[in-house]
Amino acid sequence: MQTWPGPRRIVVRAPEDPVEAVTEADACDAPLDVDTALIRGPLFGVAAQELDGEDSRWRVVSALKEGCPQQARDALMDMLWLRAYEESATREERRALLPWIARLERERLDELTVLGTRFRVVRADEYAAVGPDGIETPRPTDPEPAVQAGEEPPGEGRLDEDVILDPDTPLTPSQAAERLLMTGLVQTAATFPDDFRQDARRAISTHPDVLILPVTFRLVQRRGFNWQLGGSLHAAPYWARKSLVFSLSWFEPREKGLIAWDFGNRQDDARSCMAAATPEVAAALEAYADAADRVQAERLNEVEVLGTLHRVARARRLVRWGPDGPEGPRPSDVNVQEPCQIRPRLDEDGVIHHEWEDGDGDGDEAADGGAGAEGDVGADAGGSEPGRV
Repeated sequence: MQTWPGPRRIVVRAPEDPVEAVTEADACDAPLDVDTALIRGPLFGVAAQELDGEDSRWRVVSALKEGCPQQARDALMDMLWLRAYEESATREERRALLPWIARLERERLDELTVLGTRFRVVRADEYAAVGPDGIETPRPTDPEPAVQAGEEPPGEGRLDEDVILDPDTPLTPSQAAERLLMTGLVQTAATFPDDFRQDARRAISTHPDVLILPVTFRLVQRRGFNWQLGGSLHAAPYWARKSLVFSLSWFEPREKGLIAWDFGNRQDDARSCMAAATPEVAAALEAYADAADRVQAERLNEVEVLGTLHRVARARRLVRWGPDGPEGPRPSDVNVQEPCQIRPRLDEDGVIHHEWEDGDGDGDEAADGGAGAEGDVGADAGGSEPGRV
C-alpha cells in the first residue's frame, strides 16, 4: 500500500467574517482550560465519491454516528434499496443496484462502486476535551437553531448533512492547530485490546492525515469520578438539551423503577405521576421533574439530580486520511451484529415480494440471493398482493 512521509501541507486562512472571527477567538481561548482528551472509540458512517462528475471529493451520505461497522453497512444497504425503489429508477438501474443489495445482506462489504458512485464505510474516532471540571460543555459560539420567540425550531435534520470531506480545504488557525494536534492520536492505553492498539499504530502510517468533522453534542453522566455516555449525537446544543429534558422527565424515572414501563401510557412523566406515588417515590419524581423544567427554562448544559450529574458534552470526531481517501473499518473493530435482510425483496420492475407470498421460501427467493432473513422490517403488515407499497 502506498504511504505518505507524513501529513499533507495545511493552508491556513484568516476568519472570513465577524461571526467567524468571534468563533475563532472562542476556540483559541478554549484550550486554556483543557488538560487532556478523552477518547471514546470508533464511530462509523458512509461516504460517497462521484467518479463521473466534475467534483470527485468524498461526501458524507450516512452520518458517522454508528457504533459498529455493520450498522453503517446496513445504512448503505437501505440507501441503495430506497434508490432502487424510487419510481424514477429504471430497470437498468435496478439491475445494477439489486446484486449489491443482495451481497450486503450476506457479506461484510466495506466498499462498492455502482452507477458511477463509489461508496465506502468510513471510520471516525470520537474524543472530547477534558479540563479540571470534566468533559467540555458547549461553547457560547457553538451553533444553535434560529428560533423566534414562542416558536419551536424546525426538525433536527440529519447529522453530517452536506458534509464534504476535503483535506485541502483552507482552515482557520484554531482549526489547523486542532488538526495538527490530533494527527498523532493513537490509543495506547492498556484498557484497549492488543490488536486494537496495533491497528491504531498502523493507521498513523497508512492514513497519516486527519480531518476534523463538525462539532457534535451528546449527553454524559457522572456519579463519583466516572463519566458514562447517554443518548446519541446531536448537531447543536439545543437538541442535546431537548434530549436531556426527555431523559430526566420520561426515561430516567422508568430506568430507576419510579414509573412502570407501560408503553400504553407513553404520556406519563415524572410530574404527572407524582400524585399517585408513595412519598419517597414522589420526592424522587419531583427532583427529576424540577431538573427537567430548569434545563428547559434556563437552557442549562448540566444539572445534578439525586447524586448524578447530567451534562451536555461537546464531542469531536476525526477521520484518518490516506492516499486513497478516508479510512475504513480496521480488522480489530467489533461488529455487534451479522449481515441480514432488512427490507423486503425487490425485483427489477420495482415490485416488492414478501416472503410469505413465496411459499416455502425456495425458488426465486433463493435465486435472487436474498434468502436467509427471518423477517422483513419493511414488510407491508396488510398482506397485500405484490406491488408497490
